[in-house]
Amino acid sequence: MSWSLSRFAPRHPELLDALFLAAGRALHLASAYENKCQYVLRMGHLATAIQTEPVLTLDELIAATPADKMLGGTLHCLASHPMGVTMDMDILHKAREARNFIAHEGASIGYSWSARRESILEHAVKLRAAVADLAAGDNLISQWCYGLEEPDASQPTDWIAAYPDLVDRWVFAGVFALLPESVQAQPGSPDASP
Repeated sequence: MSWSLSRFAPRHPELLDALFLAAGRALHLASAYENKCQYVLRMGHLATAIQTEPVLTLDELIAATPADKMLGGTLHCLASHPMGVTMDMDILHKAREARNFIAHEGASIGYSWSARRESILEHAVKLRAAVADLAAGDNLISQWCYGLEEPDASQPTDWIAAYPDLVDRWVFAGVFALLPESVQAQPGSPDASP
């Protein structure tokens, strides 16, 4: 069939809706992650420019800040920046790979009218693994954003510890709601209870 939408009804419309909602929520988080990485790098460049030339005007500071790059380039620059030396770049790069999966394949299940329950759930497992990697990177870069925005405040350690689980439940709540409670699965599968 040539069109993405079909006159044929999907076999599992509620499960598809839940998966597409999860993919959309994951994409929102992926976009936010990329924006936060760019923000931290931008602030790092501004701090370096101010330390190097403390008499620069605001216009000169803005002009000295490099243009935003794609996420891979941003992380590469961040890794070589003095601020990035203290970051766990492996976590940030895994989150970049997860962001790419979410952006390019997050809702890629083939034709919705022919998708089988098993293939939808298999895709949800892949999406959930990507969201877990994204949440880890987002949690790390968010701590940097918080430190830049609230330099005198201590980090909210309870929020930091709970964040990956909160992301998982927010993204996949709709999928969990459609699965029988009696289904027990390994952590990381969409069959696991939230």
